[in-house]
This record gives sequence, structure tokens and C-alpha cells, in this order.
Amino acid sequence: MEFSIATLLSNFPDDKLVAVKALEKKLGCQDEPCLHQLEIALDALEKIGILVKERGKYRRIFEPGVVEAKLRCSSKGFCFAIQNVEGAADIYVRESHLSTAWNGDRVLVKITKEGNRRRSPEGEVRLILERANPSVLARVKQTVDRLGRTIYRAVPLDDRLLFELDLLANGKNLAQSIDHLVHVEILRYPLATSPPVGRVAQILGSDAEAAADIDIVCCKHDLPRSFPDAVLKAVEKLPNAPTRTDLKNRFDLRHLVTIAITPDAANENDESTSVVEQAFTLEKIDAENWRVGVHIADVAYYVPIDSPIDREAQRRGRCVHLGETILPLLPEALLERCSLIVGEDKLAISVLLTLNGAGELVEFEIQPSVIQVDYQLSQSQARAILLRHEVPLSRAMMHDVAPVIPTLDQLVVLSQGVRQQRRKRGGFEIKKSESENQFNSQFNDEGSSNVLVSLPGHPDRSTIAEWMILVNQVVGNHMNALGVPTMYRVQPAPDPDDVQESIKLAGNLGIDLQLEQEDAVLPSDFQSFIQQFAASKSEKVLSSLLQATLKPAVYSTAPASHFSLALESGYVHCISPAQRYSDLLVQRLLQAVFEQGRDRRTTRAKEQVNLRHSSCHGNINWNVLPPALQEELEAHLTAVVVPLNERQKEAEDAEADLAGLKKAELMKERTGEVFPGVITGVQSYGFFVEMEVPLPDGKLFYPEGLVHVSSLKDDWYEYRSRQEALVGRKNRKQYRLGDRVEVQVKSVDYYRQQIDLVTVGSDGETLDDDLEDDPFINMDDD
Repeated sequence: MEFSIATLLSNFPDDKLVAVKALEKKLGCQDEPCLHQLEIALDALEKIGILVKERGKYRRIFEPGVVEAKLRCSSKGFCFAIQNVEGAADIYVRESHLSTAWNGDRVLVKITKEGNRRRSPEGEVRLILERANPSVLARVKQTVDRLGRTIYRAVPLDDRLLFELDLLANGKNLAQSIDHLVHVEILRYPLATSPPVGRVAQILGSDAEAAADIDIVCCKHDLPRSFPDAVLKAVEKLPNAPTRTDLKNRFDLRHLVTIAITPDAANENDESTSVVEQAFTLEKIDAENWRVGVHIADVAYYVPIDSPIDREAQRRGRCVHLGETILPLLPEALLERCSLIVGEDKLAISVLLTLNGAGELVEFEIQPSVIQVDYQLSQSQARAILLRHEVPLSRAMMHDVAPVIPTLDQLVVLSQGVRQQRRKRGGFEIKKSESENQFNSQFNDEGSSNVLVSLPGHPDRSTIAEWMILVNQVVGNHMNALGVPTMYRVQPAPDPDDVQESIKLAGNLGIDLQLEQEDAVLPSDFQSFIQQFAASKSEKVLSSLLQATLKPAVYSTAPASHFSLALESGYVHCISPAQRYSDLLVQRLLQAVFEQGRDRRTTRAKEQVNLRHSSCHGNINWNVLPPALQEELEAHLTAVVVPLNERQKEAEDAEADLAGLKKAELMKERTGEVFPGVITGVQSYGFFVEMEVPLPDGKLFYPEGLVHVSSLKDDWYEYRSRQEALVGRKNRKQYRLGDRVEVQVKSVDYYRQQIDLVTVGSDGETLDDDLEDDPFINMDDD
């Protein structure tokens, strides 16, 4: 089935009847097999009471006590259903009530027993909405069935998946894959007492270390590395360039000197397309004001709604950055069409910001435009220009970039004012070195992080980030002011209790922190804390503690605050429509305003507003979009917001997995070596150490490992939670948060990305084992 039950049900808003033809269009069902599958799904949902059929149309029935959730299971068999509503209780589901659902599946859960303060509510899986595991990483084993026949089964590596799959031969020599790591495609999920069935799609290697890390990550997270034929054919039908009519109906900005700054190539031999999504212009308006134009490639023009391209982009959610490999949101041929290439007329959405010399926003307008990029610089080139007073440019480079130097310099000056405005309202950022950030995916705004990361020595990145965040803010505020539905990016404030715990730990390290208000946490509190951390030797540890209290930023259909940016409401992602589906959605919603927005209450009204300018804010008391369109857009956003957040999380997990594998691979080669480090966390079972490991190029990277309490054989260590410390009962030796230690790499589990460490004495030897036989020592406190 090309669509999931979750996708099907998302097209049933509220209590309204939906025609089958409308469902076929929304789901892209055109061929006979897909139409037949839709018919079967509708009949099944009607029989189990999820849908009801009236006059040839279907309506969804919302049963009391039945909630949508995502399963999170343990290796011991019990599961919790995590609801999509923030603050809602997790529902305990016994193994016997899972109805063949697996870890990660989206399900409908019927609550069978209400919870109380001590116990979670209990429930049972009513319906599996969407399977999270269309494939699994597994090991192949050979066994014999009751009839004496040799059969092959796949045992998933994820111990939360409590099943084995029967394997079909499908042309593979399964005998050669015994005990090998394989990628198994699931052909049939469990049915009654019948086990799931799969086929070996790829033999990755004899074990995880023999397999390519990219293969492991892509197979583990089921990341597509190619596009379906239907998508590629749809791209072929797109126009190669905008028509004269398209250009005529747009704001013409080709006369302005336009600069694009592109990411540095991760690999000089990589010939894949790197899409250029943003460009800048700068104009002096008068003695006090400047107009900065931020121009975003108009990707929505090339991606028709409900087209095969759109559905595939929605399924992917966003591009995934796996080191030098990027799994794109859109096909390369489409990226070539919309990328802002030097010397070519390109369609854009232009956000024109008028600012004074202090970086304060005076007014803005948002226009569909046509631009032409005159200069394209890499981030390294931009950085060299901005740091030219420290390291002079070569004559050749000075000659090439001389015309853009004044523009870049002024953009930096204005961005510093923008940064001051952000910090004035309480916005903050976490400082990291480039090596600490080397495995993280990079977007030009705050990206996937819960907080903006500043990289000292990179004025190019900080400048771009300030402009991109301001554009996201402006567009979000504008959509909110117009009353137009959109996809917001929100981040709730941290839990005050969590922050108070971090304040106590900071006190143990000699840092006295105070909240402005006892019962609430403000962004300005974090800004103040980070400033105090800067003077401490434990700055990294303290910053990590603080960052751990931040709640994740998510997409939402309702405007709400974004804590780390200190915004009360109205923030969106809109600057990377070729890399994030959320940005593509916002661009499409802007186009709805451009094309169908009503600038006056009625056609007879004389007074009208400019829907593309900030001057209209507060002057609109009518529905900007036609009611039918408004309702359709709201329903669509509601349908896609949950899967969009899930795809975002999957992409982040995949990127983190690759980073973990690369660190584990590097540390596997360093087994037995000794490194300095700092204790970043203490638990009853041991403490975590972030090591400082030199790379061949002289840079440092910072892997984290665990010193298990059972390896501390010189004494019996007790855990003191208030002090975040392990304290020796006899010798009173302490291992505290923020302490510097020397550790030896004992072992590395590559697939699980676990690094086991042991402490080293001041003489460079591992700690004495004299007390190894003491019955009060070596007890595992896990």
C-alpha cells in the first residue's frame, strides 16, 4: 500500500463527509492496484467502526477514550503509548494488548483503565495507523522446522523489536548470509499467529564494523537514497525556466547587485548539485535607513500540490545530512531548476527589510520576485573577506571579490545590530567550537538544534544566521497578523524544576545562579547564566547541563512562543524550501496570499491594504483568504504536522547515529590509549567523561564514554545525587561533575556507539586492583 492508514485518516477533518474521488486525488491513487487497496482499506475501517458510510461518502467516527499515540517499547516487552498532546499521560500497554504493533508504530489506543498519581493509565492497541519499520537491520540464523526443513530467519538487532522474520530466498544465497548483518525488507507484517515475512535486500557485512556506516544508518532509519520513477517523470515535465508571463507578474529586482553565499563543498570531487537557496541585496534608502533584501528560491513554483513530487517530499520531511552525503528532499534535476545560479533569471520570494543603523526593523514587505545573482561566494571566501584585517587577502582574490566587500561589511554591521535586538529581548546562543559541531547538519538559521549555536571565528555563519532568523520571524509574524494558517516553529519554556536542579549543580561548581521569577523560567535567565558560565573553567559542562533542560522545538499549527529565540509567537521556517518540507509549505501559503488574498472587506469597499507590506498589520478585520481555501489549508496543515515532526526527529536521529558511528570508529582504533577529559554526568552506575582526542590534522574532537562504577576497584563508591558525585566510602575520593580526569579506552561497541573507559592514576597507570576481592567493592550499582 503506497499510503498508510494514518495518511488516509488525516483526510477526514472533524465530522465531515469525504468523497472517495477526493481521497483518490489526495492520496495520488491513479492505477488499479492503488484504487483497489483504497477500497479494501475503506471497507475495513468501516467494519471496525472507524469510518461510517453515508450517501456514498465516508465520515470518521471519533470514539471516546481512543487516542492517537506512538509506541515506545522496551527490550523486556512492555510498551508505553506516547500521545501527541503535550502534557498528556503516557499509556501503559501490556505485551498481550499490542495487537502485533511494534516499537515506533503510530497507533490508536483505547484506554481501558484510568491512571492516577502513582500509576499510568492502561490501554490496548485498537488500530495500527502507520508502521515505523518497513525494514530492519538483522542477523540471519539457520534453523529447522517441525518437518525437518531448513529455514532461515532474521533476528533484528534492535532488541526492542521482539520478533523474528521468516526469510524468502528471493534469489539470495541465504546460507552465505548466516550470522551476517543484513538489511531485511518486510513483505508481510504479523497476521494472527503467522510470523512476519521478509526478504534480504542487502548483505551489509559479516558484522557492523565490516559494513559501511552510511549503509547502516540508511537501513536502520529506512532512508530512501533514490526517487521513485513517478517522481522523476513528473520532474521531466516541469518547465526548465520561468515563462515570460511568470516574470511579468513579479517584482523585478534584477537591477540590484545580488550576492549568494553557499556552503563549502564537503568533498571537492562531489559533483552532485548543491542548491543555492538564499541571496542578498543591500540598498541605502536615506541617511538613516538601509533596505536588506533576503531572496529565497521559489521552490513551490516547481512543486505542484498533491503531485508525486509533493507527496515524496512530504514523506521525506527534510533532507538528511550524513557527513559528505546528503539525502535530498527533492530530485537533483528540480534543484537545478530553482537554484539561484549566477547570471540566470530566477524566481524568488523576496523579504525586503528596512532597518535603521541600530539594526531595528522599521518596516518590511514580502514579494514574489525575479532576481539575478551577480556574485557567488563560498562561506570560506566570505569568511576570508570578513577576517581580512587579521589575514590579508591575496591579490588574486582581492581582485575577484573587491566589488562585494563594502556590501558584505555593511551586512555584518547591520547583522550585529539585529543580534543586539535579539539579545535585548532575551535571546541567547550556546558557544561551540567547530570540531564540536563537525558532525551536526547545518542549516542557515538555528536549524534542527534546540538553541542557536555560535561558532567563534566564523563571522560568515553568524551573520547569515541572524538574517535568516529575522526573515523567519518576519514571515511568521506577517502570516499571524493576516490570520492565515501556517506551520509555526515553537519551543516551550523549560520546566522550572529541571532548571532548579541545574542551578543546584552549578552551585556545586561555584556558580551562583538565580531566576528572575521563582515560578517561571525566562529566556533572559538563560542569557544571564551563559554569561556567568563564560568566566568558569567548567563552561562546557555547565552549558551542556543548561542545554539539557531545553525542550525540543517542534512544528505546530498554532502560534506559540519560541524560548531560545525569546519570541512570544509567530516564528516559522521558510528560508530552506528545497531542504525542509515545512519551509516549502510556508512558501505555498504565501503564494495563496499573493494570488487569492483579499485586500479589502468587500469588493465595494474603497479602503484597502497592502497584504504584502507590514503597514497592513492591525488594519484587517476580515478573512484574507476565501473561507473554503482557509478551511482546506487548515485541514492540510493539521494532517501533516504530526508526521512532519516525526520525520524531523528521524532525520535528527539518523544524523546523530552517523556521528556516533564515526566517533566509535575513531575510538576503536584508539583502544588502550589514555586521554584527558572532563566529567559531564554522574549516575549511580558510573560517570560520563567527555574526552579531548587529537585528530591527525591537529584538531580535537570530543567523544563521550562511561566509567562504570564496577571498574572503580580502589573503594566502594556511593552516589550523592545532590552533589552529582560518586564518593569513596573509605578513602573519601570523589568523582564530581566538572572534574578533570584521565581515562583509558577499555573497549568500544561500534554498533551501539558505547565507549567503556577506566580511570588512570596520576602515574599514568590504571587504578590499583588490591581491593578486588573485598566483598563490599565491585558491586554493580546499575
